[in-house]
Amino acid sequence: MDFTFTEEQQAAVEAARAVFSDVAPDRTPSPALAPGAVAEDIDRQLWHELARTDLLGLTLSPEHGGAGLDPIALCLVLRESAKVLARVPLLESCAVATAVERYGERTLAAELLPRAGRGELILTVGANGRSGHDPAELAVSARPYGEGDGSGASDGADGETGGPSGGSGWVLDGVQSAVPWAQVADWIAVPAHTAGGRPVLALVPRTRDGVTLADQVSTSGERLAEVRLEAVRVEPRELIDVAGCWDWLRSLLTTGTCALALGLGERVLAMTAEYTGRREQFGFPVATFQAVAVQAADRYIDLRAMEATLWQAAWRISTTAGGPLPAAGDVAVAKIWASDGVRRVVQTAQHLHGGFGADTDYPLHRYHAWAKQIELSLGPAAAHEEALGDLLAAHPLG
Repeated sequence: MDFTFTEEQQAAVEAARAVFSDVAPDRTPSPALAPGAVAEDIDRQLWHELARTDLLGLTLSPEHGGAGLDPIALCLVLRESAKVLARVPLLESCAVATAVERYGERTLAAELLPRAGRGELILTVGANGRSGHDPAELAVSARPYGEGDGSGASDGADGETGGPSGGSGWVLDGVQSAVPWAQVADWIAVPAHTAGGRPVLALVPRTRDGVTLADQVSTSGERLAEVRLEAVRVEPRELIDVAGCWDWLRSLLTTGTCALALGLGERVLAMTAEYTGRREQFGFPVATFQAVAVQAADRYIDLRAMEATLWQAAWRISTTAGGPLPAAGDVAVAKIWASDGVRRVVQTAQHLHGGFGADTDYPLHRYHAWAKQIELSLGPAAAHEEALGDLLAAHPLG
């Protein structure tokens, strides 16, 4: 397979490196010292700079003011953002915008996407459900407005009443936990399920009646929110009822998180190489000791495996190309390597840094906290191995 990047993708990387070159990971208080969230808001200066350089509209079509690139380009930029622990909802906002353009109504896309690309709107998504263990769409129910009130309107789908074709909208009830930056987002993408069990995706303004937020804090010290929806009404155009929409968005979010894991791991390994190259014992840099070199080499192998599986997954969701397994199989493999790999990289880095790695004046502990948050977001590798096994059983190879 050939993972050579196009000139446009490489240009996006160069633009991202230029933007992130001025970002310091220690702009905010240490998550180890902050009693709550390290900050109330995103890095607005960085957000505006990303908008100025057109990186927020990277995957949007020129029709909506975007660059028209694919998810691979987004993953390349995310990889760079993780190296500086960029505190912006780049993944969530771009992923939701791309899903809206791909599956949503044209009027909604025309209203939201140009402003999202200019950084005027922030989009986020609840992808963790109530607990983070069950499918997110099961945490929220979507019923046609008027169901059970005797209106009797019906759209003929799944035996439901008053659906989109009736023009009366939908009502959402449920909870999505650990929604990133919900407090500052303008719109929240909420996966839900209908009475017939099919997944849908609703776009809900944060200030809509019935939406309440409760503060939560991530392992990395960033603001999350429990988003509770109580009889929240959404217009027909605000609910995307297209087969495959939520599955595709979830795959993009997962693949983007793998890109963050890769970028973070690469930066941590570089920090470790720099530190062990100048730290001396017995008159020699510790990097020259076999035990140190072997551990660092093992982590380099982890990163190369994370990279190969990431680009395979990103390519599958960026194209309509088939394969022996559905794209979900490639995403599962990327998750397996990213979840375990990022943990091993930061653990080895802490070990090779000694006590210096826990010094809150040194940035390594921040990367460790972010890596743990990424690992928790991806979930345990064993669960992904089980999902991959199910796919292999359903699609025998050979």
